[in-house]
Amino acid sequence: QVQPVESGGGSVQAGDSLRLTCAASGRPGSTLAMGWFRQAPGKEREFVAFINWNGDTTYYADSVTGRFFIARGNAKNTVYLQMNSLKPEDTAVYLCAVSEYGPSTKAAVTTTRGYDYWGQGTQVTVSA
Repeated sequence: QVQPVESGGGSVQAGDSLRLTCAASGRPGSTLAMGWFRQAPGKEREFVAFINWNGDTTYYADSVTGRFFIARGNAKNTVYLQMNSLKPEDTAVYLCAVSEYGPSTKAAVTTTRGYDYWGQGTQVTVSA
């Protein structure tokens, strides 16, 4: 069983930066594709960013392109989400997801159906 664990959330002012970390345990012999989603109260879970197993392919939601950056860490199955120029509308619970068996197309990994395992999430609150 793969278990992603997020960290790094917090409360910041608009324009500030935060870096989220996701460490996924359970597959020490494999490097897995991973993604970030977010969910605000009363809203559906939405895609934020994706990175493939070796880091040479990334996708971003239009709403975060140019402000957020996803990267793989040196530790196996660790990814970071660098969030810059944060806005109040970025306020949400941010969830890390791992893709092991799901389809690997862009259409799949930019939706929840492309992922097999989910973390509990970390809260990000941006005040104006």
